[in-house]
Amino acid sequence: MPTRRDFLKSSILASSLLFVPKFLHALDRGGVPGLRDSSGRRLVVVQLGGGNDGLNTIVPYRNDLYYNARPTLALREQAGLLTLDKDLALHPAMTRLKQLYDQGQLAVLNSVGYPNPDRSHFRSMDIWHTGSAADEYLSTGWLGRYLDAACTGCSTGHTGIEVDDTLSLAMKGEARKGLALKNPQKLRQATQNRLLVQASRESAATGVSELDYLYKTLTETASSADYLYEKAKVYRSAVTYPDSEFAKSLKTAAELINAGLETRVYYASLAGFDTHVRQHEQQGKLLQDLSDGLGAFVDDLQRGGQFDSTLILVFSEFGRRVSQNASNGTDHGTANNVLLIGGKLRQPGVVNNAPDLANLDDGDLRYQVDFRSIYASVLRDWLEADDKTILSGGPAPLSGLV
Repeated sequence: MPTRRDFLKSSILASSLLFVPKFLHALDRGGVPGLRDSSGRRLVVVQLGGGNDGLNTIVPYRNDLYYNARPTLALREQAGLLTLDKDLALHPAMTRLKQLYDQGQLAVLNSVGYPNPDRSHFRSMDIWHTGSAADEYLSTGWLGRYLDAACTGCSTGHTGIEVDDTLSLAMKGEARKGLALKNPQKLRQATQNRLLVQASRESAATGVSELDYLYKTLTETASSADYLYEKAKVYRSAVTYPDSEFAKSLKTAAELINAGLETRVYYASLAGFDTHVRQHEQQGKLLQDLSDGLGAFVDDLQRGGQFDSTLILVFSEFGRRVSQNASNGTDHGTANNVLLIGGKLRQPGVVNNAPDLANLDDGDLRYQVDFRSIYASVLRDWLEADDKTILSGGPAPLSGLV
């Protein structure tokens, strides 16, 4: 019989398997009881960890102030910039996103941020994850609170999946949480762990009350992992994805979406954007990973007839300083761009004006758009949720965005 110590040895594995939903089994019986109708729409959030340099992503290539601030780091038109509207251009590595832009499937929002910005990675990411003000500390994420609200009549479960080993604060609600999994096969393999299987089988005989809940959860986890594994086999992608971890995450999400899983929110991350040194090489590779991965993902959803019911939101916790540093990189800044991708965008293209480089705040961009107004638009107009309750008031939604 497993001992308490044996069980706790598996705590890291067990913690990644908690909160697996019974509701998944209800999908084959006609949907999730109590799930509020959002017309079959889903949201895919892509987080760029580390603070992506927005000025070298959406480039103000006709602005002399940009070149003055970045004598060696600025990207010039002859380098292959992919021109957009309003004297802006995409980084040369982002050819797949340029194709989406030309097809009316990409929207660019400039100078997105919040009042009194914080330049700490951890604190600023918490602010973006929770949808809080800079001086407000919340323990639940904006998507987690959506999960709470979206399934008010459900006995258990959630409607969100993060394709990763750990769950972001953004996906943690008061009553419900998203599920973190790298892919369904690995989740199923994890539940076949000998110690965990033995523990769940012998839970009735242990009499250890403090472990009863965990044993029960592990039993349910194994069952749900089997379900996800079988569900994922319904659709096998024929699209060629780049050979990167980020692209693999998007492929997993696409296979689940195209298999008919009624999950409302997916979450994926691409890290490495803290480019203090030699930014050109590092950011260029990451932006190509982002662009090529999202391009394949969109192709996959289009083949499965799911793109028009999907909205993709791409963000980073902050931008970078306007001026380059002495190491051919950039330091932590403030406002940044947000990208929206979808087949049914109401306002594709460059949504607002380029950053005002003549009106800086101590060398940083001033925000034009509060990120919470984008969240509010997505919640109200795309997911058909109560944005005021989920975001506790906050800025009004942007009209006509999605």
